[in-house]
Amino acid sequence: MPPLPPVTKAFLLACVGFFCFFELFPELGPWFELWPVTSGFFRPWQLISYAFLHASFTHLLFNMLGLWMFGGELERVWGPRRYAQILVASTLSAALVQLIFTWAIGARSPTVGASGAIFGLLLSFGMLFPNRIIVPLIPPIPMKAKVFVAIFGGLELILGFNSASGVAHFAHLGGMLGAWLLIRHWRSSRRR
Repeated sequence: MPPLPPVTKAFLLACVGFFCFFELFPELGPWFELWPVTSGFFRPWQLISYAFLHASFTHLLFNMLGLWMFGGELERVWGPRRYAQILVASTLSAALVQLIFTWAIGARSPTVGASGAIFGLLLSFGMLFPNRIIVPLIPPIPMKAKVFVAIFGGLELILGFNSASGVAHFAHLGGMLGAWLLIRHWRSSRRR
């Protein structure tokens, strides 16, 4: 296994560090969670800070597993600057889509987690390496990356409309949207 490149490693360590910090000082968490705009608790920095917080150890573990699986290789291909741009674009677009969704349904609870950024990385991986065979944990069936991305995107859309689990499915889709838009921008800029 090659070592984790710098931005991937920094993001992973920051997420773990924030998780440990807010386990010790949970009363500070609400300042950094992404609150709906109409809640009265929304602050602009939450558009980024929410991505470093996680609701549980399992939530953190699966997001960091996704970061490890897809992030390192993307950073090695794109370099740290472009890779950081895709992380930020996915995080911001996930936040904006989630804010629109929570406003539309009148939700008042906050959102946390790097899942939007991870779903952006997942889509990026599928666009860069569409025919690469991957074996997900669940189900452990070998499939092409583009198929895996399509399945996950479809599931998120279905679950977003049919689930009351508290999972921010539209934030995940928003992360994918941000990555897709940025990659399309990069590709169109190259053609000029």
